[in-house]
Amino acid sequence: MTDIDAIMRMAPVIPVLVIEDLADALPVAQALVAGGLHVLEVTLRTPCALDAIRAMKQVEGAVVGAGTVLNPRDLDAALEAGSEFIVSPGLTEPLGKAAVASGVPFLPGTANAGDIMRGLDMGLTRFKFFPAMAAGGPPALKALASVFGQARFCPTGGITEASAPDWLAMDAVLCVGGGWMAPAGSEPAEISAKASAAAKLT
Repeated sequence: MTDIDAIMRMAPVIPVLVIEDLADALPVAQALVAGGLHVLEVTLRTPCALDAIRAMKQVEGAVVGAGTVLNPRDLDAALEAGSEFIVSPGLTEPLGKAAVASGVPFLPGTANAGDIMRGLDMGLTRFKFFPAMAAGGPPALKALASVFGQARFCPTGGITEASAPDWLAMDAVLCVGGGWMAPAGSEPAEISAKASAAAKLT
């Protein structure tokens, strides 16, 4: 199993996907992978999310994980659907312990020093910084990263194609999460073009 550090380093951007219609799952995944973004986070915010994960896993080269995992019950369902990594908006002890015990690559959400300390106590060093802009933007993460030198982050929440380079310029940032590559109603060619541009961000 690939570890979370390797997954975060596969591309500068992880698409954060809200799939409302299962029919969209396969073409969206194909378009993103064709554009050079192989790591796909499907958020568990819709009734078809788990089936979307199953569908996207059919795309060669796709590394498909579940986002918005809130508790051990969500974790079990995501793993049963074949999720290759897990992302959560925050970090609770029950979810953290269950994820660590499962061995799945895990990217828990953190927004402050206490969150990061809780993760470090569980043996975790890779975190989502969420909600990135609402939690203080790059200045806030720079301040946190200066204290926790072993931690690396994927800022997510309010990040755009225009602002992503500011985040990626930080040594503590391995990648960013965002949804601008595949907004609802996008055509596959448009998604691939946006994915290709995102894959080249530095």
